[in-house]
Amino acid sequence: MNVIIVGGGRVGEYLATLLLSAGHRVQLIEIRPHQVAILEQDFPKETVILGSGTDPAVLEAAGIRTADVVAVVTGADEINLVAATIARLEYQVPRVVARVKNPKNAWLFTPKMGVDVALNQAELMASLVVEEMSVGDMMTLLKLNKGAFSLIEEKVHPASQAVGKEVNQLNLPEECILVAIIRNNKLIIPHGKTRLLSEDEVLAIVHASKIQDLAKILGPIK
Repeated sequence: MNVIIVGGGRVGEYLATLLLSAGHRVQLIEIRPHQVAILEQDFPKETVILGSGTDPAVLEAAGIRTADVVAVVTGADEINLVAATIARLEYQVPRVVARVKNPKNAWLFTPKMGVDVALNQAELMASLVVEEMSVGDMMTLLKLNKGAFSLIEEKVHPASQAVGKEVNQLNLPEECILVAIIRNNKLIIPHGKTRLLSEDEVLAIVHASKIQDLAKILGPIK
């Protein structure tokens, strides 16, 4: 996957490190010469480009015409929005992700402005806190379909109504499916007759609106 990152601060640097380690091709655009010098100490020189992510010439040099994803993560919302809009409307990049520094500006970061995913750090933190408080020991491993579904993991509580029951007896929410059970370090693919035991680690895909329903089934009876 070809990824262009606009913004070589801490967020951009960390994102580039993750993507490069996963084998993706990354071009990191940074406008500050002193920061470029720092980045070049940690990344291959051809990975880092000095310039503005809102400059078409710089974007062309970074290979935007063949980019699969553009991630705009500078600390300035106005730059992020302009760069994202250029990437989508001028170059038709398939996927555009933009960071929102000031939550008050989040309303601007929409698909009409070229942004597929707006990363509002304050909103993400707040939603994670609320989610973790509401679902107890359940852990969200992955967000799917733009957050509509989640891959979650939770241990079956010893005092849960699910202990000793078969999967087809659990009365699971409609938009929920158990995909795996880990028991004694062994992976079990669950079927209707699979019986849940205390301390089983359950992996499930569930709609966001049904997460608390699943937590009540696997958690302690209240």
